[in-house]
Amino acid sequence: MNYSTSQLSLFLCGLPSLPAPACCSSRYGLSLLSCYGFFVAYALRVNLSVAMVDMLNNTDASGNTSKSICPAHSSPARPIYNHTKALSVFLCTQGWILGSFFYGYILTQIPGGYLARKYGAKWLLGLGILGTVVFTLLTPVAADMGAGYLIAVRVLEGIGEGVTFPAMHAMWAFWAPPMERSRLLTIAYTGAQLGTVVALPLSAQICFYLDWTWVFYIFGIVGIVWFILWALLVSNTPSTHPRITEQERLYITSSLNKELTLSGDHIPWGSILTSMPLWAIVVAHFSYNWTFYTLLTLLPTYMSDVLGFSIKENGALSALPYIGCGLLAVLGGQLADYLRENCFYRTVVVRKAFSLVGMIGPAVFIVAAGYTGCNYILAVAFLSISSSLGGIVASGFNINHLDIAPSYAGILLGITNSFATIPGMVGPVIARALTKNNTIEEWQTVFYISAGINLFGAVFYTVFGQGVVQPWAVHNPHSHGN
Repeated sequence: MNYSTSQLSLFLCGLPSLPAPACCSSRYGLSLLSCYGFFVAYALRVNLSVAMVDMLNNTDASGNTSKSICPAHSSPARPIYNHTKALSVFLCTQGWILGSFFYGYILTQIPGGYLARKYGAKWLLGLGILGTVVFTLLTPVAADMGAGYLIAVRVLEGIGEGVTFPAMHAMWAFWAPPMERSRLLTIAYTGAQLGTVVALPLSAQICFYLDWTWVFYIFGIVGIVWFILWALLVSNTPSTHPRITEQERLYITSSLNKELTLSGDHIPWGSILTSMPLWAIVVAHFSYNWTFYTLLTLLPTYMSDVLGFSIKENGALSALPYIGCGLLAVLGGQLADYLRENCFYRTVVVRKAFSLVGMIGPAVFIVAAGYTGCNYILAVAFLSISSSLGGIVASGFNINHLDIAPSYAGILLGITNSFATIPGMVGPVIARALTKNNTIEEWQTVFYISAGINLFGAVFYTVFGQGVVQPWAVHNPHSHGN
């Protein structure tokens, strides 16, 4: 591959070379395969939310919900070969079972970021999701043995999946040119929404036509296929990738050479833990996830117990909010990088603007959803708009770690995601404690709490968030796009 004198001069001067084409590139290939990986991770995370509705035997013989506040919706009779026994004994521990995943998830956040930086992200992320796959396949056996065993399996799944986001952030520190971060990361992380969108309705269909045990077997097989592709096609850095073009390798490494520190194992823990821009991300991430995890784990229950949808309808309608979330995440990524690169908006302005829209919008519509009563069209519409607007934060605080400290992005993500996991641990438990009678007024309280926390996080991040590489993150402080 021959390069022009101007390209070589730019590289030697430490400036980025001309952008390498996106089509068929290794960096966009990594983004797409990462999208598949997060699809698997979230499918394995949310399938229990739908399966639990079936496991608790909340349906009658025709497949209609029998204990909802609102009038039940008609549904075809379920196939007679759906005969797996229901496990109604889990009813009293539903909130703990749904939240148990996050007790394991929180344990490997910071270690995941550290290990990915020290040893590379490829195998850490791959083996983490593979571990989740293995325990997903064991879920029916654990459920048959009792609630304690099911909780233990979910905790172990969380331990495996806890390394995924920190490891992915650590990998993007070497793969994502600064002006393509929003695009590359939103494509990758949209897999989370896609996994939710597909897993919720597909899990419902599997429960309806087969039984709830097959939910875990089918998604487990999909996860094994991903691991094989990941192991064969991915490399930790552009420098070690066997199939990357020299043009792309030069483009990526030269665009990052002023942002990455070569300080070896040294990690400035004191500076990291006292960094206000980091704590701004922590507060925003915690606040956003309170609403996100409340809906993620309990929306199928709300659809069933309040709005009266059958198991077959439940999954499809529960997935609607995440379709919009994924679409706005991808479109927002394109817009964010366009504003930074072509309109010359400062990075901090873009991150804060996207975070405000992606947090205040969901707060408004989730409260509105609580006042729709049994108008299921409005209820589904408002919940869908709420989650859809939340997708915009993918180009806000969600990737701000790479702006302020790309060399330590995995560690920073581990720290922020540790705090952001707490809502997943306690949110479903608190929500179920507040909705013992499943009245609309009780659910309004749950929605108000979520909205209030979201608003606080949006304001805090707007005041204290930053968009420049922090002095402690590099030997020679340098910002890209400010």
